[in-house]
Amino acid sequence: MTRNSMRLDHVVLWVADPVAAAGFYEKAVGLEPIRVTEFAEGKVAFPSVRVNEETILDLAPLAMAADMKMLPGAPESAGHPVNHICLSLPADAFDALRARLEEHDVAMSGIDHDLSGARGNATRSFYFRDPDGNVIEVRHYDE
Repeated sequence: MTRNSMRLDHVVLWVADPVAAAGFYEKAVGLEPIRVTEFAEGKVAFPSVRVNEETILDLAPLAMAADMKMLPGAPESAGHPVNHICLSLPADAFDALRARLEEHDVAMSGIDHDLSGARGNATRSFYFRDPDGNVIEVRHYDE
């Protein structure tokens, strides 16, 4: 992949408590928190969690919605329903994540098979919600 090829950089999720959301994504999902201390100290507008070396999830506080003036109607986007985001993992990480979510008492869907995605049909996938109600799908493809 070249530096200038198109790929997903980040997704912004509206959350009630960014620090708590970062803690959930770190402990239950296993993502690396970014700028949580800086957010708590008031130095940055929101924290993030790293999905991989190229992609992060920004955890924006709902209070920021009123400041979203880049486009007409943008402030009203807080709480706008996004169906879900999907994380693709290797099979062993998929199993480890499912076990970690069970340890944290996170409700999950059953396992689906052959759902279509960016890399074709996934071998297995499941869904869960974060504490703010955002739906996350997790999948893996045959390697």
